[in-house]
Amino acid sequence: MSIFEQRESEIRGYCRVYPVVFDKASNARQTDDQGNEYIDFFAGAGVLNFGHNNERMKKAVIDYISADGVTHSLDMHSTAKRRFMERFTKTILEPRGMPHKMQFMGPTGTNSVEAALKIARRATGRTDIVAFTHGFHGMTLGALACTANQAFRGAAGVPLNHVSHYPFGAEKFTDDNPLSNGAGTIDELRALYRDGSSGVLPPAAFMVETIQAEGGVNVADKQWLQDLQALAKEVGALFIIDDIQAGCGRTGSYFSFDELELDPDVICLAKGLGGWGTPMAMNLVKPDVDKHWSPGEHTGTFRGQNLSFVAGAEALSYFEDDSFMQEVKTKAKTMLSAVAPLEQSFAGVQVRGKGMILGVDVGTGERAKAIVSACFADGLLVAACGSGGRVVKLIPPLTIPDDDLQKGLETFVAHTQKVMEAAA
Repeated sequence: MSIFEQRESEIRGYCRVYPVVFDKASNARQTDDQGNEYIDFFAGAGVLNFGHNNERMKKAVIDYISADGVTHSLDMHSTAKRRFMERFTKTILEPRGMPHKMQFMGPTGTNSVEAALKIARRATGRTDIVAFTHGFHGMTLGALACTANQAFRGAAGVPLNHVSHYPFGAEKFTDDNPLSNGAGTIDELRALYRDGSSGVLPPAAFMVETIQAEGGVNVADKQWLQDLQALAKEVGALFIIDDIQAGCGRTGSYFSFDELELDPDVICLAKGLGGWGTPMAMNLVKPDVDKHWSPGEHTGTFRGQNLSFVAGAEALSYFEDDSFMQEVKTKAKTMLSAVAPLEQSFAGVQVRGKGMILGVDVGTGERAKAIVSACFADGLLVAACGSGGRVVKLIPPLTIPDDDLQKGLETFVAHTQKVMEAAA
């Protein structure tokens, strides 16, 4: 029995899906302690947008450590933070005309969601939040209240109050999953808020993912998002976009909502933000909202640690011109071209996604599990998500070499075909 089985908590999850001991990793490949290589189409659930051990970021971090750069500084100023903030402002915010302040909190996505909920309630004086079916926002109690998955919610041990869930307005939905069709959601909510006898008051905020990554790679309809934003403004609520997994270049632009004509009050970022796999979370908050904070009112020991600032600043160099995003768009077309025929070949299969995040809904969790297992045995890491684990998600590093991308796609398609043919 290994030390993991002897001593690590029963809560461990991904190691059960990939039951090996990983030892080394480079770009889109991982190697276990027996020397077996795997093409990584999981990428740390979207953390490793720039690949494992990105050479540019690794050099920047090693140079910083070698020069005795500050590694931990709470929210004090540091040269590493200054460089990150200056580059983020110049590369991301100024070209988009965004006035948002940067708030650093604890290092994970759920920390950013918690801070967003808190400032929304403070800024509006209201309590309730509207979130959406199939959404995932984190595991701490406030974020978990916004998360829709009952398997996650059931572990809370306390009531998850002050959040209401309404149907998500997806571009594509299935007949057996009608709650992903939120076409009437906005009109329903507007009518409730206008009716003084409905008993339903406007919320502090609407919390939404433009792409529900863990929820099954459900892509929100553009008009639905615009209508939701308009409703938020109409009733004096904040419009919060959780871009934690789908942001940082994943869709072929820095934000997943670029070109959707949206202007969120708060944007939650994490995962790929730290670049090298080092943890960092950050909220972008409009100044008129951010002014409601008092100094030190929301803290965290590891709010913006400096190695993440160093690697994250280097990650931002990928966005100084459009060349990298054009490469991502080209790879995205390759992915969709390889996977889309599955939808035509097998009844019950649906392909969803945008850019380099695709979900293949194979109808049941049993089929998805079989595909994940077969791919792993054949040297490819993919993971399941969505209701009942019925969707296989493909999120390779954005920097994946073309040969690895092609080989991984061929492996995935071959095993999906076998599983679906056996189920027919």
